[in-house]
Amino acid sequence: MRVLLVDDEKKFVRALRQYLEQQQMVVDIAFDGQEGLDKAMTGIYDLLIIDVMLPYLSGFELVQTLREQGDSTPTLLLTALDTVQNRVEGLDRGADDYLIKPFSQDELMARVRALTRRLGKVVGTDVLTVGDYKLDLITRSFTVCGVPMELSTKEFQLLELFLRNPDQVLPKVLIFDRIWGFEGSAGINLVEIYVHLLRKKLPTQCIETVRGVGYLFRGK
Repeated sequence: MRVLLVDDEKKFVRALRQYLEQQQMVVDIAFDGQEGLDKAMTGIYDLLIIDVMLPYLSGFELVQTLREQGDSTPTLLLTALDTVQNRVEGLDRGADDYLIKPFSQDELMARVRALTRRLGKVVGTDVLTVGDYKLDLITRSFTVCGVPMELSTKEFQLLELFLRNPDQVLPKVLIFDRIWGFEGSAGINLVEIYVHLLRKKLPTQCIETVRGVGYLFRGK
């Protein structure tokens, strides 16, 4: 899962980002409302976690703007404002849930799991198995028919994306956004390079090129 965390408390952001990454999520950061809106509108995120009190654009305004643009990405608002009126305003503006600071990590993950059920995803899944392919997200290991294979970090992330979406055509631009996002600078060529590298380690027929669009991973 790719998550956007928007909060201007840098110490809090570092701690929460580390925790979410331990849950096998890819986390991007924005420190103010306008930056958060710009990143959120790329449409590459599975979940938005947004603080209410932000510079330039409040969390309420950010969520409302996204909803007015037709963006339905599951959104969790974080805030120290704990009045009923504040919670009602957040939900009325389009947020899906509201969590009061300070909160426990267990409660956060329970809220995240509830929100992401809408996506048909299961947060916290430790092993992905598709046909003869088995990817362990905790040990970062990969086997084909029980035979272990070595993967680089980006190859692992690419294969994880394919295994989460078997028998679906994934456009190159989507693959690039999910794996490199705002870190990438070399463009779509990165996708082609890493698909080539991954193909050399897998049965060639399992990753099909869909001309002019992207790639399809055959689950069987």
